[in-house]
Amino acid sequence: MFISRLIASTLVFALITLSSHAVASEKPTKDLALERAKRILRSGILVDGHNDLPYAIRERREAPRDVHAYDLRKPTKGDTDLVRLRAGGVGAQFWSVYIPGEGSGPFARQQLEQIDIARRVIALYPDTFMLALTVTDVRKAKRQGKIGSMLGMEGGYGLENSIGALRTYYDLGVRYMALTHNSHTDWADAAAPLQPRSNGLTAFGEEIVREMNRLGILIDLSHAAPSTMAHTLRITEAPVIFSHSSAKAVCNVPRNVPDDILRELPRNGGVVMVTFVSSFINCEVGKVLQPAMAEIGLRARAAATPEDAAKIRAEGFAAIKLPTTTIAMVADHIEHIRNVAGVDHVGIGGDFDGNDWWPEGLDDVSSYPQLFAELVRRGWSDQDLKKLAGENVLRAWAKAEDVAARLQRERNPSTVVYTTPRT
Repeated sequence: MFISRLIASTLVFALITLSSHAVASEKPTKDLALERAKRILRSGILVDGHNDLPYAIRERREAPRDVHAYDLRKPTKGDTDLVRLRAGGVGAQFWSVYIPGEGSGPFARQQLEQIDIARRVIALYPDTFMLALTVTDVRKAKRQGKIGSMLGMEGGYGLENSIGALRTYYDLGVRYMALTHNSHTDWADAAAPLQPRSNGLTAFGEEIVREMNRLGILIDLSHAAPSTMAHTLRITEAPVIFSHSSAKAVCNVPRNVPDDILRELPRNGGVVMVTFVSSFINCEVGKVLQPAMAEIGLRARAAATPEDAAKIRAEGFAAIKLPTTTIAMVADHIEHIRNVAGVDHVGIGGDFDGNDWWPEGLDDVSSYPQLFAELVRRGWSDQDLKKLAGENVLRAWAKAEDVAARLQRERNPSTVVYTTPRT
């Protein structure tokens, strides 16, 4: 009897032990790649090249331009708020002070308003943001547990062809300027499917580049035509950036960067900051999205009232079904740029709050660790991931600062005045 009881109790113990192991095996295990990605972003500096929050605030229907009403301490309808910035490990952000460049202007008033919005956002949250005018400021912000905040102009339209205005924007805190957006400037060609106007830069465009070098404003070639990219790389004395662009060889859209330009970056020292916009990452998205948006636009323009047009757009956009874009596809662009240009010439420029369609799992400012975890799984080293996160662009910016210090000793501010070309 004793032996039978012993056998029975042993069997019960064994069953309990097996059951406990089964329960333990069902518990979710830690994602070690994600944990490592988060550690890298905590110890390094994640510098994102492009976020359109200031324009989202400007265009908010309920309270346009009201930075207090667009309360970043609370969850927002957009892609950006304070909690999600912290969750994403963002260490520094170039806030885009975008204005549309279509039409004949004037542009300067709207450009100044956008700079004002961005500066007021930065000032409103001093516990989180710190205005950063130099690389030293970015590193100081990181030490203080704040997000270094810089301003980037998306297109040179706000200059209204004035080099004096360029210097004024620098004084207001602008630290990069894209030469174009989706329409040509009078002195530089854009990449959008337009007829070329200047086949790169005009003589005045070259002078703009030289003065940007002298001031220490980074030249942003996102949205520039390949001819403008190549022309700029021939004459600039400082590294360039692409604040939010991806690889044209992976997705052949006009505003991505072709391989011949990528091969020039090591000589220049520049950086391509990869964007997450689905239609620039996955070309199958564009095949669906472009005709759908064109059809929605036609119906909206035929609407009886602005309210009806807004409803048509909202409902139409919500109904669009797009092919899936994955984090792995974004990583493919990053790795292509690394393979062609080198690991010292790639960065991150999400373009959050400037788009409605994102890769799955990479859809707001909290999601950067997911991308870095994907690269951890692909075998990236901690050192290379820190370069990608921010050290590459900070190195390029520091070089631009050095070039500016030298040029300011060598030459005076430009006094060249734009003249309308003769027809």
